[in-house]
Amino acid sequence: MKARAGVAVMAVLLALYIALVAQRAWLLLTSGQPIGIAMGVALVVLPAIAAWALWRELMFGRGAERLATRLEAEGALPSEQLDVRVSGRPDRSQADAVFPAYRADVERHPHDWRAWFRLGLAYDGAGDRRRAREAIRRAIALEKNPSA
Repeated sequence: MKARAGVAVMAVLLALYIALVAQRAWLLLTSGQPIGIAMGVALVVLPAIAAWALWRELMFGRGAERLATRLEAEGALPSEQLDVRVSGRPDRSQADAVFPAYRADVERHPHDWRAWFRLGLAYDGAGDRRRAREAIRRAIALEKNPSA
């Protein structure tokens, strides 16, 4: 629940940023001065990129949550009990120890979104957020289109 509240706050703040930058872009575009118009055009690009990034992240979160709920309902979430540090993150050495089993599962079942999702969780536990997101994105894509 905390994560959803954090996402909502960040989305609202980003939407506010987009609105304020768009307002400034409009003012510059209607200024009639060549430099102002050029700056206004540049400012139109920033809110567009920010809106795209916000949409992409929200869809990623929604897809990841949907898959996690499905795995939980199937009883297929990883069952390892890892010690947790004060920060709330799993103990890295324990996470590294269970990682090879999830990587091997993906190698055996490369088109199974469940295997990719569990690999993403293992990457996250091992502290590799970039690969975790890549694996979970792959899981989302495979769940939508199993032949991908």
